[in-house]
Amino acid sequence: MACHRPYKFTQVVDFLAFFVECFKTDGWAPDAVVGRAKALRLFRPAEMVCTQTLYKYIDKRFLEICNLDLAEKLSRRPPKHVSTAHKYRRLLGQSIEKRPAEVDSRETFGHFEIDTIVGKRDGQESVILTLIERQTRFQIIRLIDGRNADPAAYAMKSIIAVYGPIIESITADNGPEFATLPQVMVSVAPVYFTHPYTSSERGSNEVHNRMIRRDFPKGTSLDTISPADVAKAADKLNNLPRRQLGFQTPAERFAGAFG
Repeated sequence: MACHRPYKFTQVVDFLAFFVECFKTDGWAPDAVVGRAKALRLFRPAEMVCTQTLYKYIDKRFLEICNLDLAEKLSRRPPKHVSTAHKYRRLLGQSIEKRPAEVDSRETFGHFEIDTIVGKRDGQESVILTLIERQTRFQIIRLIDGRNADPAAYAMKSIIAVYGPIIESITADNGPEFATLPQVMVSVAPVYFTHPYTSSERGSNEVHNRMIRRDFPKGTSLDTISPADVAKAADKLNNLPRRQLGFQTPAERFAGAFG
């Protein structure tokens, strides 16, 4: 027997069209679309559905989007086992254990996490440098020449020229590209290094790197993309409404704090 659409469906078609457009154009998740529509009062309550109902419509194939399109529903890989020897790899600088508690709680603005995303040749080609502000989730993304210290330092100097006054701290892992980061940041802000092979200590980076991977999947040669491609990806993520931000966007929150 054919599955009939519920009566309410006919009352919310404009909202559903809004969702499909936001999803296809900007990659907004159902929860982001619902939250943003409510925050801006784009529709009356009777003209829209909640997140749970929106997922039900997708499950029942009422829309032109299916579950395979929803990155949130894809399974995640289990964490890799880390050997004891790896855990005791030498830190590149000041330990995260010395980082102020206010950074962890996101109470204050200006504390960043930094990481790199590698492409097809495990960092032997262009890589993406990501810098994310912990409180607002605003991202600064740059395409750099490789996963080593010189390109990372060069990119950071250009970032400091624009954002230096608001940087209160940076948290990095112990990758070779960050070997000179404390020297680059010496007159700007302290740099803290996570325990080796403990990616959870840079949770914001980890979550947002997966979001960036939607545009640049694993196995993609980053030599084939341009700085404009990276800037476009950053713009899309910075204008994505977030539940943690009351369905404001990182760009809106960052502008309010930075301005």
